[in-house]
Amino acid sequence: MAFTGLDVVIPVLVVLVLLVLFTGIKTIPQGYNYTVERFGRYTKTLTPGLNLIVPFVDRIGAKMNMMEQVLDVPTQEIITRDNAIVAVDGVAFYQVLNAPQAAYQVAGLQNAILNLTMTNIRTVMGSMDLDELLSNRDAINERLLRVVDEAAHPWGIKVTRVEIKDINPPANLVESMARQMMAERNKRAQILEAEGLKQSQILEAEGRREAAFRDAEARERAAEAEARATQVVSDAISKGDVQALNYFVAQKYTEALAKIGSAGNSKVVLMPMEASSLIGTLGGIGEIAKDVFGGDGGKQSRQSARPPVVRSTES
Repeated sequence: MAFTGLDVVIPVLVVLVLLVLFTGIKTIPQGYNYTVERFGRYTKTLTPGLNLIVPFVDRIGAKMNMMEQVLDVPTQEIITRDNAIVAVDGVAFYQVLNAPQAAYQVAGLQNAILNLTMTNIRTVMGSMDLDELLSNRDAINERLLRVVDEAAHPWGIKVTRVEIKDINPPANLVESMARQMMAERNKRAQILEAEGLKQSQILEAEGRREAAFRDAEARERAAEAEARATQVVSDAISKGDVQALNYFVAQKYTEALAKIGSAGNSKVVLMPMEASSLIGTLGGIGEIAKDVFGGDGGKQSRQSARPPVVRSTES
């Protein structure tokens, strides 16, 4: 069986058609954008899914990852404003928002973002003291994010986060900081102890003052009572009532005897005095009782209250 020219041309045309279709059909995976160049010039961007291009005229330029990506910032030494040398590393997160800009506005996108981040880390942290670096990490991250994102905006990317991972001062500086912290804590402890002692002394002094005030008030009340009793006796004497004086003397007399008898070292008390004097004093007390009870109804009480007559004999 002989082959004609048509038998050869038809398969060739089918193969060419299939090759053209295969060349012009592009499947873009999810999370990526492809740029299309026609004779070397950007024409359009292919989004995820099935796309068609002109075979042998258009070609795929850049394949851009549109997902958020992480970029590790290597460790670098930074000199702070107070001339302290610290080693700092970090991490940056970014996302491509405009594929043509990210592909054609900058060469080496990741390298550009890395160097931009490292430069701004040195700029921001170099303008701060060491204490500020160690205590204001959130403020540093926020400032770095704002500066780097603004600088990378023309490249069609969005810097979402810039984080400082580690800040490592030299060992001798860490030791000095530890000593300083210990001294500060000791100072605070001494201040608190002094404040506590001061408050204790103040409270103790206030307690002594209150006790002295109350003692003085008690003595004042006792003196007022004593003065009042003396005034009453004095008024009674001025009116001719000698029995009130006898009562007052008897009261003082018995109080003195009670004090003498309650002394710990007093076992025997010798009293060179006449018994009739004491009886006479008690008689004065009886007369006062008579005046108190007064009237006929108290006659029996007055008779019982009258002291017996005691005659003293001289030896």
